[in-house]
Amino acid sequence: MKMTGKHVILSLVCLVLGFIISYSYQLTKEEETNVTDRQWQRDRAIRETLINTEERNLELQQDLQQKQEEIRSIEEELATGEQLLFNLVEDVDKLRMYNGEVKVQGKGVEVTLSDASYVPTEENVNNYIVHESHVFKVMNELFISGADAVAINGQRITKDSYIVCNGPVITINGNQYPAPFVISAIGDPVVLEPALNILGGVKDQLVADNITVKIQKKDLVVLDPVIR
Repeated sequence: MKMTGKHVILSLVCLVLGFIISYSYQLTKEEETNVTDRQWQRDRAIRETLINTEERNLELQQDLQQKQEEIRSIEEELATGEQLLFNLVEDVDKLRMYNGEVKVQGKGVEVTLSDASYVPTEENVNNYIVHESHVFKVMNELFISGADAVAINGQRITKDSYIVCNGPVITINGNQYPAPFVISAIGDPVVLEPALNILGGVKDQLVADNITVKIQKKDLVVLDPVIR
């Protein structure tokens, strides 16, 4: 069969076109392979970054928990120190109160001891007046019943106080006072008042000694400090 020029040209065109298609296919395949490799490398890098970030976050969380525990421990120590300081200050204030160094006020009771209003002519007058023993009975009962502070005729009673009877007068901390004697106490009046009025107690004993006794609950008792 005799080939013409047209057939030769057509054959050359088909050959070139086949080569181009084959080359394009091969090039596209290589590019897809390269893209796939780059994508895999990028995905791997992202995963590694996420893993590293999660591990760092875990470390930071653990460090934060440790710091929080340390802060809580410090806060507990500070709270304990503040409580100890508060207790010390409270103890000092109580000591000053007991020593009569500061003015104090609060609820309490007031006990007034007076000489008998009538003394029979044939009787000894000393049996009808207030003596230091009567004052001591009231004062001791008040302290035993929980009084925080006590004063007699305005004189605060402390560990250094002294009470002496000189006939119709009583010397309290070096100051002489005649009857009546007003004994003021700061404390719970609900406790102090019944303690004095108990059957056979201090009031009954004083009445038996011919002493006039008056007991009053007070919403406010003010006691001045000791004058040294």
